Parts: sequence; C-alpha cells; structure tokens
Amino acid sequence: MKQYRILLVEDEADISDLIKFNLENEGYKVVAVRDGVDALQRFKEESFDLIIMDVMLPLVDGLTATENIRLSNSNIPILFLSARNTTQDRIAGLKRGGDDYLTKPFNLEELLLRVQKLLGRNIPVMDNPFTLMEYRFGENYVNFNSYEAQGVSGDFVLTKKEAMLLKLLIEHKNEVVSREKILQSVWGYNVYPSTRTIDNFILAFRKYFEKDPKNPAYFISMRGVGYKFNEAKTRSES
Repeated sequence: MKQYRILLVEDEADISDLIKFNLENEGYKVVAVRDGVDALQRFKEESFDLIIMDVMLPLVDGLTATENIRLSNSNIPILFLSARNTTQDRIAGLKRGGDDYLTKPFNLEELLLRVQKLLGRNIPVMDNPFTLMEYRFGENYVNFNSYEAQGVSGDFVLTKKEAMLLKLLIEHKNEVVSREKILQSVWGYNVYPSTRTIDNFILAFRKYFEKDPKNPAYFISMRGVGYKFNEAKTRSES
C-alpha cells in the first residue's frame, strides 16, 4: 500500500514538531521545512502527495509559495494553516490556490481528518517503514500498532495516549523531554491538561515495566525539567 508523503511548511518549531509527530504516528512520511524558499526547493526536488502550508512564513510567505507551486502543479492538495481567521483571509487563501484552510490554534483530530480527506484515504501506521513499530527493553515489549504490551505482570493493552507518550519518550531515548513538548505532542496544541496527568502516566509506566517501581531504571523524572526514557539494555525492532 502506498505511503503518502507530506511537505510540512511551518516556521514555529513547537507547532512543526507537534504536527510532524502526530502525522508520522498516523503512518505518513513527513518532510518539514521552516520557510517558503526551502518549501519551493524541496517541492522542486522531491515528490509529495500533500502540502501543509503556514501562511505567515519568513523569506517567502505561504500564499506566494502556493502561487509558485500552482504554476507547475495544479493537483497537489494544499492545506493552509494560519492565525488569520477572518472570512477574507480564508477566501484569499482559497483563491491563491489552497484546497482547505485551518486556523490556529487548531484541534489535532480535526487536522488529521482534514489531511485524510484531502488524501482520499486513511493509511495505517504499519505501512510506514519510518515509524517505530515495536520496541523491547529488558523483558518488556510494546507493539505501537496494536497497543499490546508485555510487562512485569504479563500481557496487557495500553491506551492510545499511553502508547503515544511511551513512543515519544522512546524516540528521544536518553534525552530529557520537557513537559511542554509532551503536552503539545500527546495532548495537542490547544489542549493542556494538568501536568500532574503526565506524572500519573509515568507512575503507570513504572508499574507496568519496572521490576522496582520505587527505583526506576527506565522512566526517570527530572524535577522541574521533564522526563527521560533511559535506554539501559534495550533493543528496538521494526
């Protein structure tokens, strides 16, 4: 089955990382750039199935970049992202070549549904060879497709949020991931639960996977900073 490639053009690093993480979690291959010039260069050099384009970009703005793209390709779907939310702004975006227009702050589920609709079909995560599928650490095992896991007490099933947080920590193994990045990547750009929620998830991971939860080997809290997955003696599979 085809793996769709998406060009993401967004100059705000936090928003770009958030969108990229969630799109890749859905099974897409994402190339992220930060300005209109790089966007036009990558579009010229590579093949994409959809473009997510911020409107206010450095060097070349999103509307101008879209007009340039439309000179050579009138078919590729383009989804605008913008903090400008008036009717006139939306109309201007559609007139300049956009297929859809989503305002910031946005709901992640809505963004993913709009991407799916523009591409015409849903692609399961298992079709993305660049996405982490399975992971083993110590005697533990996690399948990020099915959410099935094996821990110190045997087999069980993770929730979607647990799987997303665990995957984020593992993909940044041996690095401290800030609370802000976790909240944005897992809960969404405009949804901010209590940071105590993350603490509860980490406690759950220790209960699931640590032989001694009070002295964790894998899931480390860095007070006032964030959390770290300690690779220790692990190996990944995909």
